[in-house]
Amino acid sequence: MTYSLTAIGFTLIFGVLGLVNFAHGEVYMSGAFVTYTLSQFAGWGIVPSFCGGVIAGALMGMAMEKIAFKPLRNTKHETTLLATLGLSILLKEVATLIWGPETHSLSTQNKFLTSSWGTGGVEFSGTQIVIIAVSILLMIGLQQLLYKTRVGAGIRAISQNRDAAYLMGVNVERTVNYTFAIGSALGAAAGVLVALYYNAVDPHMGYMPGIKAFVAMALGGLTSIPGAVIGGIILGMSESLSGAYINSGFQDAIAFLLLLLLLILRPNGLGGKRGRS
Repeated sequence: MTYSLTAIGFTLIFGVLGLVNFAHGEVYMSGAFVTYTLSQFAGWGIVPSFCGGVIAGALMGMAMEKIAFKPLRNTKHETTLLATLGLSILLKEVATLIWGPETHSLSTQNKFLTSSWGTGGVEFSGTQIVIIAVSILLMIGLQQLLYKTRVGAGIRAISQNRDAAYLMGVNVERTVNYTFAIGSALGAAAGVLVALYYNAVDPHMGYMPGIKAFVAMALGGLTSIPGAVIGGIILGMSESLSGAYINSGFQDAIAFLLLLLLLILRPNGLGGKRGRS
């Protein structure tokens, strides 16, 4: 489910700009670190710390749009992609300077999160239940935002035809900035949930999930939010099955194998249509 959340963030940004934000994984990491700091040093509970991490991710996304995307919007796509790669490296180094290169423990005293239940030979932890529940709630919330609010209508209009949306009165600049905030908040939420599951936070934790979320987005067809959700689920299930029946060390390779097969067999994704180049 966390792959799906991160992939949705990719999809939202790609939908309005036609560009991939390769610093998205570092937003994922930053949300986890903010939650860790609020929880372990400020003494906040896990719920307000989680909210703080998500808000920090949203603010970070808005800042990234203003600093790295807006000034380069009229340049070649390659220029913006290189800028986001550079921003990704910069954010990792800043996190290393602030929190150090070592892995930190995001421990919690919440009894529900540390509990586990089993039935029929299958065991679930409280953390797993929370991850599934929060992910579903965030996806439902996003669906409501996109189809029940003016901001959502603006996002959908820009993703379909930017110029027509502008002529119809949509504030394009503000809506693009809001899109970055929403997509980045979802990425940060995914980072916090994964940090809670593994009880670990480190400056490089967003690198591989960021790549895998991109694969999930590609599986779903690049601009389809339901496709991103399905792509994330397919990727997660593929990794779990490969770990169970092949070798756990092969799990990371599954994402690249799926991407390779996708590029060869279905370049537009499982449910994608030909879009803008």
